[in-house]
Amino acid sequence: MFNTMTLTKTAGALIGSLLFLLLVQWGASSLYHVGAAGHGDEEHAQAYTIPVEESAGGDTAAADAGPSFDEIYATADAAAGEKVFGKCKACHKLDGSDSTGPHLNGVVGRAVASDANFSYTDSMRAHASEDPDWTPAALSHFLENPKAAVKGTKMSFAGLPKAQDRANLIAYLETQK
Repeated sequence: MFNTMTLTKTAGALIGSLLFLLLVQWGASSLYHVGAAGHGDEEHAQAYTIPVEESAGGDTAAADAGPSFDEIYATADAAAGEKVFGKCKACHKLDGSDSTGPHLNGVVGRAVASDANFSYTDSMRAHASEDPDWTPAALSHFLENPKAAVKGTKMSFAGLPKAQDRANLIAYLETQK
């Protein structure tokens, strides 16, 4: 089947390929090496530095945070909130019936975990002792990152990072009684 010459050619091709890959790897690592090479090489100085002034306090962080949620909520647009509610429709309804999540009509001002027909998690019931009502501020805090606000919640939604989206959504939910 195989004679000696074919076996020799195959072994030579394999060994030659491995040698070629070894040489290419060695050449590439010498061209694109980052950091100290070791064996006594010292780290090179950075080409330039950007001076950063230390701030004395947290006053600049508060100034950069922007307007408070109450200020944003005062100018919220319920029509824009209806569009944001599209993200909630998969699990929540506004007709008084529960789905994967509890119904949301009348949720603004309602007591937390108070829908008798919905089975809330223990963590959501415990959250009711911390924030007894779904005020606009409490809803905003929860909707920003539900998993961080209520550890152990079944709500798999990642949250609404933009304060304006949260304010618009809460304004829309407030119109749904």
